[in-house]
Amino acid sequence: MTNIAILGFGVVGGGTAELITKNKDEVAALGGDTVNIKYILDLRDFPNSPLGDRVVHDFEQILSDPEIDTVIEVMGGSHPAYEYTAAALRAGKNVITSNKEVVATYGDELLEIAREAGVSYRFEAAVGGGIPVISPIIGFIRQNRITEVRGILNGTTNYILTKMFTLGESFEASLADAQSRGYAERNPDADILGLDAARKIAILAALVTDRLYPTDAIHTEGIVGIRAADVSAADKLGRQIKLLGRCIIPEGGSPFIMVAPFLLPSDAPLSTVSGVYNAVEVLGEPIGSAMFFGPGAGAAPTASAVVGDLMQIMRSGTRCATPSFTRGDAAIKASFEGFVSRHYLAFPEGARKDLLNAFVGATEIEAVGECAIVTEYLSESELNERLAALGVAPLSHIRLL
Repeated sequence: MTNIAILGFGVVGGGTAELITKNKDEVAALGGDTVNIKYILDLRDFPNSPLGDRVVHDFEQILSDPEIDTVIEVMGGSHPAYEYTAAALRAGKNVITSNKEVVATYGDELLEIAREAGVSYRFEAAVGGGIPVISPIIGFIRQNRITEVRGILNGTTNYILTKMFTLGESFEASLADAQSRGYAERNPDADILGLDAARKIAILAALVTDRLYPTDAIHTEGIVGIRAADVSAADKLGRQIKLLGRCIIPEGGSPFIMVAPFLLPSDAPLSTVSGVYNAVEVLGEPIGSAMFFGPGAGAAPTASAVVGDLMQIMRSGTRCATPSFTRGDAAIKASFEGFVSRHYLAFPEGARKDLLNAFVGATEIEAVGECAIVTEYLSESELNERLAALGVAPLSHIRLL
């Protein structure tokens, strides 16, 4: 029997416990052993739950129990999740988490603690919910020369953009609809400002570069500035606007890591991903392009990824493949100035003449009451120099994939 403890009995913790108990025969067959949820750590009591007798309020009770093989941390937030994780690993217990905030901030340190203790630290559920992407990258894709990993990493923003494109609704109306359906929090800033996606691309970037870059060093934009006029312009260009997390790895150079809206061609695999779904695309040589697609959040998909990690540990013990991250330099933010792309820019109609003079060779897009163009390929620094010389702030700026 494998004894486990679950830290946090919210949506994900409850979903994980339900999956383990309802599918106990399948879990035992795949893991090679039965699983016993011995403890559930939470501040609350759950007298009406069939697992209510497993609830404890003191983490030390879990930490000091030698029978606990694996701790599943699904608390959310950095603290005390980080402290509990580090302590459990040092005590010789495997840890599985869905906590992207902890992995993105402390993943390098926690993986080192796990290695020294001879246990596993696994986090498949931290990126993409139920989409299996981390294990395939570690076990089956890294032997390729990876040139980029990119993805739609936040279901809330993808739902909002889908509403804007399919129904022509405003950003504000689409956000309100997402909140009414439970897809967006009352305070949606982590989603709509790009922070959630930044944590996830930090983790994916670490998997393909072996370096964990600080999220505050990653160039991060959200979708709050996307307007109906931009949706119209994208339609004229035959493109879709998606919030992407990207890690581009030039040969012999530092990676470009970013979160920002991009205009995607209609034939790009990621352009067809709609609603609350997520997708991750890995590009490399000789593999070409491999895409992982599925539900990116919710109790059932996330619990599926958590229990999948548990099965890996039960089948392989501490020998299952795990990465090793070193701490990346915060100078990654400055290197973004060298990132090159084409740019969609929209300005007030009165700036048209100066705009076309500043961006000779740009393609003008038909727009009502404003002037919109697509530039040639420019680095971020070149673009900023031209905008500074122009002296007029753009109404919109979206890069092209």
